[in-house]
Amino acid sequence: MSKPSLFRIWVSAARFRTLPLSVAGIVVGNALAVDQNSFSWGLFGCTLLTAVAFQILSNFANDYGDGIKGTDNEQRIGPKRVLQQQLLSHKALFRGIILTAIISLGLAVTTILLAFGADQLANSLLFLGLALAAIVAAYKYTAGTGAYGYHAMGDVFVFLFFGFLAVCGAYYVQNKALNASVWWMASALGFLSVGVLNLNNMRDIENDTAVGKKTVAAILGLNAAKKYHALLLLAGIICLSIGLIMVANSYWQYLPLLVIIPLGIQMVKTTGVKKHADFDALLKPLAITTFMLSLMVFATQYSF
Repeated sequence: MSKPSLFRIWVSAARFRTLPLSVAGIVVGNALAVDQNSFSWGLFGCTLLTAVAFQILSNFANDYGDGIKGTDNEQRIGPKRVLQQQLLSHKALFRGIILTAIISLGLAVTTILLAFGADQLANSLLFLGLALAAIVAAYKYTAGTGAYGYHAMGDVFVFLFFGFLAVCGAYYVQNKALNASVWWMASALGFLSVGVLNLNNMRDIENDTAVGKKTVAAILGLNAAKKYHALLLLAGIICLSIGLIMVANSYWQYLPLLVIIPLGIQMVKTTGVKKHADFDALLKPLAITTFMLSLMVFATQYSF
């Protein structure tokens, strides 16, 4: 079998299938601000591009970190990574990480300047700090010494970055303020995003344990991790419901609650999984459900 082109290798490393989940929080944050007079479609686009760049950076760094540490080995159940397959050298992948970090920072600075200009220095510095923190967090998830993904902190960081930073940050750059409904919706996206990570970690429990990678799922064990997964989805549903109650002005705006159906199906299927490999088939449906939720929130909040 011939080696794929360099372009296809980098596309594979970027893991485009992870991008819908990465922008779901951005879409929800903008949805909550879309009817404000100050809403900017340009800012919406910039925040989306920044989130995509951060996710690709995280994917490169995850491939690099797990590859260097030997976590991505023949025993790993999920899709094979580019470093694992020796399609790229670790030096080439590291250069890709540096370049993507620079692009991510450039997009973040553009977003900050568009949102706050030179008149709101405190806000500009705050968001610049958050952007730098996001870059460091993307790299330190599995790469370098003390990688937090190896010490059961991945769930916390996913909740914070995919939930609070994505939703609250996107809303704040549009509206320059926050309210309670934004925090509830951010929590909903955070819990569902952690659910995606937990599925990934339940799939990889055996290999992660063998190589010394501590995840919440590995620490809990499979049965308890399944219960934890159900609690994550239930918490997401509760937070979503409260958030919608606070912002809905019509029955139409409760439409996003339809995600309860696929989330309920997900809970049942997760409980019945016997083989670790079977969790892989549940990853995409939960990620897509979360992304579709964000689109439904946007559609129902936007006044056509």
